[in-house]
Amino acid sequence: MMLAAILAALLILMSYGCFVTGTPRYRGPVTDHFDGRSFHNLPATPGLGFARFLRWSWTRKPGPWLERLDAEPGPPPPKSVEGGRLRVTFVGHSTLLIQTEGLNILTDPVWSERIGPASWIGIRRRRTPGIRFEELPRIDIVLVSHNHYDHMDMPTLARLAREHSPRFFTGLGNAATLKAAGIGGASEMDWWDEAEISPGVKLAYVPARHFSSRSLCDRNRALWGGFVIAAPAGPIYFAADTGWGRHLANIRDRYGPPRLAALPIGAFLPAWFMQPMHLSPGQAIEAHRLLGSRVSIPIHYGTFRLGDDGQFEAIERLANALVSTPDLIRDFWMPDHGEGRDVPALR
Repeated sequence: MMLAAILAALLILMSYGCFVTGTPRYRGPVTDHFDGRSFHNLPATPGLGFARFLRWSWTRKPGPWLERLDAEPGPPPPKSVEGGRLRVTFVGHSTLLIQTEGLNILTDPVWSERIGPASWIGIRRRRTPGIRFEELPRIDIVLVSHNHYDHMDMPTLARLAREHSPRFFTGLGNAATLKAAGIGGASEMDWWDEAEISPGVKLAYVPARHFSSRSLCDRNRALWGGFVIAAPAGPIYFAADTGWGRHLANIRDRYGPPRLAALPIGAFLPAWFMQPMHLSPGQAIEAHRLLGSRVSIPIHYGTFRLGDDGQFEAIERLANALVSTPDLIRDFWMPDHGEGRDVPALR
Protein backbone atom coordinates (compact mmCIF):
# COMPACT_ATOMS: atom_id res chain seq x y z
CA MET A 1 0.00 0.00 0.00
CA MET A 2 2.82 2.43 0.95
CA LEU A 3 4.72 1.64 -2.27
CA ALA A 4 1.59 2.25 -4.33
CA ALA A 5 1.08 5.62 -2.61
CA ILE A 6 4.69 6.65 -3.27
CA LEU A 7 4.45 5.63 -6.93
CA ALA A 8 1.17 7.52 -7.28
CA ALA A 9 2.72 10.63 -5.76
CA LEU A 10 5.70 10.40 -8.12
CA LEU A 11 3.36 9.98 -11.08
CA ILE A 12 1.40 13.07 -10.04
CA LEU A 13 4.60 15.11 -9.69
CA MET A 14 5.89 13.94 -13.08
CA SER A 15 2.56 14.69 -14.73
CA TYR A 16 2.50 18.15 -13.15
CA GLY A 17 6.00 18.82 -14.40
CA CYS A 18 5.43 17.52 -17.91
CA PHE A 19 2.02 19.03 -18.58
CA VAL A 20 1.98 22.17 -16.41
CA THR A 21 5.55 23.46 -16.13
CA GLY A 22 7.08 21.85 -19.23
CA THR A 23 8.28 23.93 -22.17
CA PRO A 24 6.02 23.93 -25.26
CA ARG A 25 7.70 22.38 -28.30
CA TYR A 26 9.28 24.95 -30.59
CA ARG A 27 8.34 24.85 -34.29
CA GLY A 28 10.79 26.31 -36.75
CA PRO A 29 13.12 25.56 -39.64
CA VAL A 30 15.83 22.93 -39.28
CA THR A 31 19.32 24.37 -38.69
CA ASP A 32 22.74 23.05 -37.76
CA HIS A 33 21.69 23.15 -34.08
CA PHE A 34 17.95 22.37 -34.38
CA ASP A 35 16.72 19.09 -35.90
CA GLY A 36 13.04 20.06 -36.06
CA ARG A 37 12.24 18.72 -32.59
CA SER A 38 15.05 19.71 -30.24
CA PHE A 39 18.17 21.86 -30.04
CA HIS A 40 21.72 20.63 -29.56
CA ASN A 41 25.21 21.96 -28.98
CA LEU A 42 27.82 22.42 -31.70
CA PRO A 43 29.57 20.06 -31.72
CA ALA A 44 26.99 17.84 -30.06
CA THR A 45 27.51 17.06 -26.37
CA PRO A 46 27.14 13.30 -25.78
CA GLY A 47 26.33 11.64 -22.49
CA LEU A 48 24.22 14.27 -20.73
CA GLY A 49 21.24 11.99 -20.29
CA PHE A 50 19.09 10.94 -17.34
CA ALA A 51 21.27 7.93 -16.54
CA ARG A 52 24.26 10.15 -15.79
CA PHE A 53 22.05 12.40 -13.66
CA LEU A 54 20.94 9.36 -11.62
CA ARG A 55 24.56 8.25 -11.20
CA TRP A 56 25.44 11.70 -9.87
CA SER A 57 22.41 11.70 -7.55
CA TRP A 58 23.45 8.37 -6.05
CA THR A 59 27.12 9.31 -5.59
CA ARG A 60 26.88 12.96 -4.52
CA LYS A 61 29.42 14.38 -2.08
CA PRO A 62 28.26 17.99 -1.67
CA GLY A 63 30.49 20.57 -0.08
CA PRO A 64 29.35 22.75 2.86
CA TRP A 65 26.80 25.54 2.51
CA LEU A 66 25.49 27.97 5.08
CA GLU A 67 21.79 27.73 5.83
CA ARG A 68 21.47 31.45 5.15
CA LEU A 69 23.81 34.37 4.54
CA ASP A 70 21.89 37.59 5.07
CA ALA A 71 24.43 40.07 3.78
CA GLU A 72 23.53 43.76 3.94
CA PRO A 73 22.55 44.90 0.43
CA GLY A 74 24.81 47.44 -1.21
CA PRO A 75 23.86 51.07 -1.85
CA PRO A 76 21.26 51.78 -4.52
CA PRO A 77 22.76 51.97 -8.01
CA PRO A 78 22.65 55.21 -9.99
CA LYS A 79 19.46 55.91 -11.88
CA SER A 80 21.33 56.00 -15.19
CA VAL A 81 24.82 55.90 -16.67
CA GLU A 82 25.23 57.96 -19.80
CA GLY A 83 27.53 57.80 -22.80
CA GLY A 84 30.42 55.37 -23.00
CA ARG A 85 30.73 54.96 -19.25
CA LEU A 86 30.02 51.37 -18.13
CA ARG A 87 28.95 50.35 -14.65
CA VAL A 88 28.22 46.77 -13.53
CA THR A 89 26.62 45.74 -10.23
CA PHE A 90 26.73 42.12 -9.05
CA VAL A 91 23.34 41.28 -7.57
CA GLY A 92 24.01 37.56 -7.08
CA HIS A 93 24.18 34.25 -8.94
CA SER A 94 23.85 35.24 -12.64
CA THR A 95 21.99 38.50 -12.02
CA LEU A 96 23.87 41.63 -13.06
CA LEU A 97 22.75 45.21 -13.48
CA ILE A 98 24.60 46.59 -16.49
CA GLN A 99 24.38 50.36 -17.05
CA THR A 100 25.73 52.10 -20.14
CA GLU A 101 24.56 54.44 -22.90
CA GLY A 102 21.55 55.45 -20.79
CA LEU A 103 20.33 51.82 -20.65
CA ASN A 104 19.64 49.77 -17.52
CA ILE A 105 19.94 46.07 -18.35
CA LEU A 106 19.28 43.08 -16.07
CA THR A 107 20.66 39.62 -16.81
CA ASP A 108 18.82 36.46 -15.70
CA PRO A 109 17.12 38.25 -12.78
CA VAL A 110 16.24 36.16 -9.71
CA TRP A 111 14.90 37.68 -6.48
CA SER A 112 12.79 34.69 -5.42
CA GLU A 113 13.41 32.70 -2.23
CA ARG A 114 13.14 29.42 -4.15
CA ILE A 115 13.76 28.49 -7.77
CA GLY A 116 11.48 25.77 -9.09
CA PRO A 117 8.10 24.99 -10.62
CA ALA A 118 6.24 26.45 -7.61
CA SER A 119 7.01 28.72 -4.66
CA TRP A 120 6.89 25.77 -2.24
CA ILE A 121 9.18 23.41 -4.15
CA GLY A 122 12.64 23.81 -5.57
CA ILE A 123 16.10 24.96 -4.53
CA ARG A 124 16.24 27.47 -1.68
CA ARG A 125 18.24 30.68 -1.89
CA ARG A 126 21.20 30.64 0.50
CA ARG A 127 22.30 34.27 0.03
CA THR A 128 20.19 37.39 -0.15
CA PRO A 129 20.27 39.57 -3.29
CA GLY A 130 22.90 42.29 -3.31
CA ILE A 131 20.31 44.93 -4.26
CA ARG A 132 16.79 45.26 -2.95
CA PHE A 133 14.28 44.91 -5.76
CA GLU A 134 12.61 48.16 -4.66
CA GLU A 135 15.89 50.06 -5.16
CA LEU A 136 16.38 49.08 -8.79
CA PRO A 137 16.49 51.94 -11.26
CA ARG A 138 14.13 51.94 -14.23
CA ILE A 139 14.84 48.68 -16.09
CA ASP A 140 14.85 48.98 -19.88
CA ILE A 141 16.06 45.56 -21.00
CA VAL A 142 15.85 42.08 -19.44
CA LEU A 143 18.04 39.31 -20.85
CA VAL A 144 16.92 35.70 -20.23
CA SER A 145 19.65 33.33 -21.36
CA HIS A 146 17.72 30.03 -21.08
CA ASN A 147 14.86 28.35 -19.29
CA HIS A 148 16.48 26.76 -16.22
CA TYR A 149 14.79 27.94 -13.05
CA ASP A 150 17.89 29.72 -11.74
CA HIS A 151 17.93 31.86 -14.91
CA MET A 152 14.25 32.12 -15.88
CA ASP A 153 12.52 32.92 -12.58
CA MET A 154 8.89 33.62 -13.37
CA PRO A 155 7.88 35.53 -10.21
CA THR A 156 10.77 37.95 -10.67
CA LEU A 157 10.19 38.34 -14.41
CA ALA A 158 6.46 38.91 -13.91
CA ARG A 159 7.15 41.59 -11.29
CA LEU A 160 9.61 43.31 -13.61
CA ALA A 161 7.01 43.25 -16.38
CA ARG A 162 4.38 44.81 -14.09
CA GLU A 163 6.55 47.49 -12.49
CA HIS A 164 9.08 48.38 -15.20
CA SER A 165 7.61 47.28 -18.57
CA PRO A 166 11.04 46.40 -20.01
CA ARG A 167 11.81 44.69 -23.29
CA PHE A 168 12.56 40.99 -22.85
CA PHE A 169 15.05 39.10 -25.01
CA THR A 170 15.60 35.35 -24.93
CA GLY A 171 16.42 32.29 -27.05
CA LEU A 172 14.16 30.50 -29.50
CA GLY A 173 11.29 28.61 -27.90
CA ASN A 174 11.26 30.54 -24.62
CA ALA A 175 8.68 33.22 -25.45
CA ALA A 176 5.81 30.72 -25.09
CA THR A 177 6.88 29.90 -21.52
CA LEU A 178 7.07 33.61 -20.68
CA LYS A 179 3.71 34.28 -22.30
CA ALA A 180 2.08 31.52 -20.24
CA ALA A 181 3.19 33.45 -17.14
CA GLY A 182 1.66 36.67 -18.46
CA ILE A 183 4.84 38.12 -19.96
CA GLY A 184 4.00 38.88 -23.55
CA GLY A 185 6.01 40.38 -26.36
CA ALA A 186 9.37 38.77 -25.61
CA SER A 187 11.78 38.88 -28.56
CA GLU A 188 13.16 35.44 -29.45
CA MET A 189 16.63 35.15 -30.93
CA ASP A 190 18.62 32.40 -32.61
CA TRP A 191 22.37 32.11 -32.20
CA TRP A 192 24.09 35.08 -33.86
CA ASP A 193 20.85 37.02 -34.29
CA GLU A 194 21.18 40.76 -33.58
CA ALA A 195 18.71 43.44 -32.54
CA GLU A 196 19.14 47.18 -32.06
CA ILE A 197 18.20 48.11 -28.48
CA SER A 198 19.21 51.77 -28.65
CA PRO A 199 20.73 54.00 -31.31
CA GLY A 200 24.21 52.64 -31.90
CA VAL A 201 23.79 49.73 -29.44
CA LYS A 202 23.12 46.20 -30.69
CA LEU A 203 22.27 43.05 -28.77
CA ALA A 204 23.44 39.65 -30.06
CA TYR A 205 22.41 36.20 -28.84
CA VAL A 206 25.48 33.98 -28.97
CA PRO A 207 26.14 30.24 -28.60
CA ALA A 208 26.84 28.44 -25.34
CA ARG A 209 27.50 24.79 -24.46
CA HIS A 210 24.63 23.89 -22.18
CA PHE A 211 21.08 22.50 -22.37
CA SER A 212 17.51 23.45 -21.44
CA SER A 213 14.60 21.96 -19.50
CA ARG A 214 11.96 22.88 -16.93
CA SER A 215 10.61 19.35 -16.36
CA LEU A 216 11.52 15.71 -17.02
CA CYS A 217 9.77 15.78 -20.40
CA ASP A 218 10.92 18.93 -22.21
CA ARG A 219 14.68 18.58 -22.56
CA ASN A 220 16.20 20.90 -25.18
CA ARG A 221 12.87 22.11 -26.56
CA ALA A 222 14.11 25.71 -26.23
CA LEU A 223 17.45 27.28 -27.06
CA TRP A 224 20.14 28.35 -24.59
CA GLY A 225 22.88 30.93 -25.08
CA GLY A 226 24.66 34.05 -23.91
CA PHE A 227 24.45 37.70 -24.95
CA VAL A 228 26.81 40.31 -26.34
CA ILE A 229 25.89 43.97 -25.93
CA ALA A 230 27.75 45.63 -28.79
CA ALA A 231 28.13 49.20 -27.54
CA PRO A 232 30.24 51.95 -29.15
CA ALA A 233 32.76 51.89 -26.25
CA GLY A 234 33.29 48.13 -26.51
CA PRO A 235 31.37 44.83 -26.33
CA ILE A 236 29.95 43.39 -23.11
CA TYR A 237 29.75 39.58 -22.99
CA PHE A 238 27.35 37.80 -20.62
CA ALA A 239 28.18 34.09 -20.92
CA ALA A 240 25.30 32.87 -18.67
CA ASP A 241 25.69 29.07 -18.32
CA THR A 242 28.27 27.42 -20.55
CA GLY A 243 30.94 24.78 -20.75
CA TRP A 244 34.20 25.21 -22.61
CA GLY A 245 34.01 25.22 -26.40
CA ARG A 246 35.06 26.82 -29.65
CA HIS A 247 32.14 29.25 -29.39
CA LEU A 248 34.26 31.38 -27.06
CA ALA A 249 36.83 32.04 -29.79
CA ASN A 250 34.03 32.55 -32.32
CA ILE A 251 32.47 35.25 -30.11
CA ARG A 252 35.82 37.02 -29.74
CA ASP A 253 36.48 36.82 -33.48
CA ARG A 254 33.08 38.24 -34.37
CA TYR A 255 32.75 41.02 -31.76
CA GLY A 256 36.32 41.61 -30.62
CA PRO A 257 37.78 41.43 -27.10
CA PRO A 258 35.09 42.30 -24.54
CA ARG A 259 35.33 45.38 -22.41
CA LEU A 260 33.53 43.26 -19.81
CA ALA A 261 32.99 39.49 -19.70
CA ALA A 262 30.75 37.83 -17.09
CA LEU A 263 31.91 34.21 -16.81
CA PRO A 264 30.28 31.38 -14.79
CA ILE A 265 32.41 29.54 -12.22
CA GLY A 266 29.95 27.61 -10.01
CA ALA A 267 28.32 24.17 -10.17
CA PHE A 268 31.58 22.74 -11.54
CA LEU A 269 31.77 19.60 -9.35
CA PRO A 270 31.81 16.70 -9.90
CA ALA A 271 33.85 17.45 -13.00
CA TRP A 272 32.92 14.19 -14.77
CA PHE A 273 29.28 15.31 -14.78
CA MET A 274 29.40 19.10 -14.79
CA GLN A 275 32.32 19.90 -17.11
CA PRO A 276 30.44 19.54 -20.43
CA MET A 277 27.96 22.26 -19.38
CA HIS A 278 29.71 24.45 -16.76
CA LEU A 279 33.07 26.21 -16.68
CA SER A 280 35.32 25.59 -13.71
CA PRO A 281 37.12 28.52 -12.03
CA GLY A 282 40.32 27.55 -13.85
CA GLN A 283 38.52 27.41 -17.18
CA ALA A 284 37.00 30.84 -16.51
CA ILE A 285 40.54 32.23 -16.25
CA GLU A 286 41.44 30.54 -19.52
CA ALA A 287 38.27 31.99 -21.09
CA HIS A 288 39.34 35.44 -19.89
CA ARG A 289 42.69 34.97 -21.64
CA LEU A 290 41.13 33.56 -24.81
CA LEU A 291 38.58 36.34 -25.08
CA GLY A 292 41.17 39.03 -24.36
CA SER A 293 38.76 40.69 -21.92
CA ARG A 294 39.63 44.08 -20.47
CA VAL A 295 37.77 43.04 -17.30
CA SER A 296 36.09 39.76 -16.35
CA ILE A 297 33.88 39.02 -13.35
CA PRO A 298 32.64 35.67 -12.00
CA ILE A 299 28.95 34.76 -11.89
CA HIS A 300 26.86 31.66 -11.13
CA TYR A 301 28.14 30.84 -7.64
CA GLY A 302 27.38 31.19 -3.95
CA THR A 303 23.57 31.60 -4.00
CA PHE A 304 21.93 28.30 -5.00
CA ARG A 305 23.38 24.87 -4.24
CA LEU A 306 23.38 23.33 -7.72
CA GLY A 307 26.51 21.16 -7.88
CA ASP A 308 28.73 19.42 -5.34
CA ASP A 309 31.04 22.40 -4.84
CA GLY A 310 30.69 24.20 -1.53
CA GLN A 311 29.23 27.67 -1.25
CA PHE A 312 32.61 29.43 -1.27
CA GLU A 313 34.65 26.79 -3.12
CA ALA A 314 34.38 28.27 -6.62
CA ILE A 315 35.26 31.83 -5.60
CA GLU A 316 38.09 30.64 -3.33
CA ARG A 317 39.58 28.54 -6.12
CA LEU A 318 39.35 31.49 -8.45
CA ALA A 319 41.02 33.78 -5.92
CA ASN A 320 43.83 31.29 -5.28
CA ALA A 321 44.44 30.83 -9.00
CA LEU A 322 44.59 34.57 -9.57
CA VAL A 323 47.18 35.01 -6.83
CA SER A 324 49.51 32.81 -8.87
CA THR A 325 48.81 34.83 -12.04
CA PRO A 326 49.57 38.45 -11.00
CA ASP A 327 49.21 39.67 -14.58
CA LEU A 328 45.49 38.85 -14.38
CA ILE A 329 44.59 39.84 -10.83
CA ARG A 330 43.99 43.48 -11.85
CA ASP A 331 41.68 42.47 -14.70
CA PHE A 332 39.64 39.61 -13.16
CA TRP A 333 37.50 41.32 -10.55
CA MET A 334 35.61 39.60 -7.75
CA PRO A 335 33.00 42.17 -6.64
CA ASP A 336 31.02 41.63 -3.46
CA HIS A 337 27.29 40.99 -3.69
CA GLY A 338 25.67 44.37 -4.23
CA GLU A 339 28.92 46.05 -5.22
CA GLY A 340 28.92 48.25 -8.31
CA ARG A 341 32.06 49.21 -10.20
CA ASP A 342 32.90 51.36 -13.20
CA VAL A 343 34.59 49.30 -15.91
CA PRO A 344 37.55 51.00 -17.62
CA ALA A 345 37.63 51.53 -21.34
CA LEU A 346 39.37 49.13 -23.69
CA ARG A 347 43.10 49.62 -23.89
